[in-house]
Amino acid sequence: MTDRKLALEAWESLFRAQHELFTDMMADFDHNELAQAEYDVLLTVTRSPDMTARLRDITANMLISQPSVSRLVDRMVARGLVAKCPDPDDGRGALIRATDAGARAFRSLATVHGRSIASRMSRLDDDELRQLRDLAEKLRNR
Repeated sequence: MTDRKLALEAWESLFRAQHELFTDMMADFDHNELAQAEYDVLLTVTRSPDMTARLRDITANMLISQPSVSRLVDRMVARGLVAKCPDPDDGRGALIRATDAGARAFRSLATVHGRSIASRMSRLDDDELRQLRDLAEKLRNR
């Protein structure tokens, strides 16, 4: 049986580390044309085949509600970062495709943000990073 006190200590440490790292990394988005939430949308879209993802898949990867994601995507359409069209396989769904401008903006920020993440995570060696990744995945899988 899991030690309850140890579980609480581990959770608090994980939560505080995530919060502090996330707060520090928000500086990556200062003075950039993409907000953090827009970057997250483009991360999902650009990693998908043909840089096109279902709106429901984007929503599943975000930490905000479906209506909020829909409004965010609509604003991104208006800014020319993504295009939106009906999903031929789901009459109620939509496909979101990165535009050339959106893909360029994403790649530009991804380079900076990737270096920032690597720098902050460099406190851990490769074995520790693999262990952290595997433990986080274990916690996410139900």
